Amino acid sequence: MSLTNKTLGGFIWAFLERFGTQVLQIVVFIILARILSPDAFGLMGMLAVFIAVSQSITDSGFGQALIQKKDTDEIDYSSVFYMNMGVSIGMYLILFVSAPYISAFYNEPELTNLVRVLGLRFILSAFSLVQIARLTKGVEFKKLMLAKVPSTLLGGIAGIVGAYTGLGVWSLVLLQLVDTAAYSIQVWIQSQWYPQKVFQWNRVKQLFDFGGKMMLESVLSTIYKNISELVIGRYFSTAQVGFYTQANKFKQLPVKNISSALDRVTFPVLSDIQNDDKRLKIAYKKIVRQVFFIITPIMIGAIVLAEPLFRVVLTEKWLPAVPYFQWLCVSGILYPVQAYNLNILKVKGRSDLFLYLGFVKKAIGITGIFIFIQYSVLALVMFRAVNSFLAYYINSYYSGKFINYGMFEQIKDIWRFWAISALAGGTVWYITHLLSLNDYLEITIGLVVGFTIYMVMTYLFERPIIKYSLDTISKFKASNKKV
Repeated sequence: MSLTNKTLGGFIWAFLERFGTQVLQIVVFIILARILSPDAFGLMGMLAVFIAVSQSITDSGFGQALIQKKDTDEIDYSSVFYMNMGVSIGMYLILFVSAPYISAFYNEPELTNLVRVLGLRFILSAFSLVQIARLTKGVEFKKLMLAKVPSTLLGGIAGIVGAYTGLGVWSLVLLQLVDTAAYSIQVWIQSQWYPQKVFQWNRVKQLFDFGGKMMLESVLSTIYKNISELVIGRYFSTAQVGFYTQANKFKQLPVKNISSALDRVTFPVLSDIQNDDKRLKIAYKKIVRQVFFIITPIMIGAIVLAEPLFRVVLTEKWLPAVPYFQWLCVSGILYPVQAYNLNILKVKGRSDLFLYLGFVKKAIGITGIFIFIQYSVLALVMFRAVNSFLAYYINSYYSGKFINYGMFEQIKDIWRFWAISALAGGTVWYITHLLSLNDYLEITIGLVVGFTIYMVMTYLFERPIIKYSLDTISKFKASNKKV
């Protein structure tokens, strides 16, 4: 299979996995948001940083290292499997002991037991790390989709049943544990790989030379991504944490689908051509344009129609989250392409630079968070939106160095998508406010008008991207017919 077809096929299956998963999660979230109080989501938001950091340490970057290494064998895979299991058990014990201190930090006694039960996720997820790495390395994202979507559905059903039977916040814990356990089982079935009775410490050390830096950067990124919930939970009410957490989760529906698909597909595929800078640049240019063609109008549309969407989908009690959601959507426009810029460093094996850039960005971001949180939660969210543009510049700097495709050339390739999306969004905002429609009509007319303007303007000024998108779909259909 050619590099283009391999990338496109992998990206579409990875996107379908993320999209299918996120659609199920958002449906479950809507149902749970109507049953549970914002406080329940706030309690889970308070734990997010501790759980996510522990998960990053448990993974230890070994998954990324297995994908990046070209000559992996059964000794590598089995050694990592046993090492990862040991680390996950150790991490759970640390979290178990630390639970009362986490509870005391927030002055929320219920968090102690929540931490101790939710931490079981580490051990459950450790069973599938190597299998996921093997499937990712082989660009077998169809199998990952067939594993993830059913497990998400099972977890969602468990959470909804728990909420209806009065479990409260514990229904959210049940959801995550069932989802993780089902996914591990499904991945074993799909991968058909089982660890051998072999362990070599020198192989683990070799992989950790690359993976250790990736782990440290992952920990930093996780802390940075979740520090807002931690700070908001420390200085504001549990409900405010819930509003922020769910606004961010709602924003992730399109953003995380695309960024996750890009990150997972481009890393293993482009690792195969890591020494061919010309091909890397050509592939990158195509994907950057495709991403902005899709993500920009979605984010602008979400900003314009945020209030009626929240009223219809989540009910009036969640309206305080709307301003947070709108500013988070601004930062979401750049998030997928930031992930791909960083993938250039991973493809080149420069985990040292990956880690260094992480330090720089997180230092700036955390400083800003502690400055702006003194004013309000909204001020914090606005800062994060503005800071996303600075992070984009930092991430794209080394893309310019390694493959001669820096920020200014990238902007030259994508600025029309921003302009056309802004025009479509501005028109929708004007029409919907002029007519004073009810929520359902405002959403319907807004989507129809916005989509029509965007596609007509794109056809007039960026026609090649439409042709490329249609060709992509045709190639994907043809390749799957052959299979």
